[in-house]
Amino acid sequence: MFKIKMRVENWLALTSLVFFVLFVGQIISLEYLLIDDQHPDLYTQNFIDSKLFMFYSIGAGPAGILAAVPFIMTKTYGSKPTGMIIVAGGAILLVGMLASYFILDSINDDYVTDYLQLTPILFIILSIPAIVVGAYLMKEKKKRPKKEYF
Repeated sequence: MFKIKMRVENWLALTSLVFFVLFVGQIISLEYLLIDDQHPDLYTQNFIDSKLFMFYSIGAGPAGILAAVPFIMTKTYGSKPTGMIIVAGGAILLVGMLASYFILDSINDDYVTDYLQLTPILFIILSIPAIVVGAYLMKEKKKRPKKEYF
């Protein structure tokens, strides 16, 4: 039977993966909301930009921090499970933002703000370091040091 020990860094990386998925889902759902165009008086540029900033702080910020902490914790000895989870999170962000970029064409031009146009491009660029960091962690180096307190 295949068994993985779940260390703290694995849980943190898994949490970052969940936040990457959450962020991609939030951005795509906002874009589909703008495509439906059911409440045109509600969709002001201020509304759209404020939703984007809220999604940055709820999804993308914690995802980046929670991907960086396991990297800092395991960069000296590497960890394959942690690296694979971070690579998966970066890949989900990359694919989701590519999908978001292509959805932008079907949104009415009145609703497309500068921030809405730049969000997919920015996070496509930011997904690449997440993939690189995860790939770096998958290279196992020396053994994890044992903590002997006594």
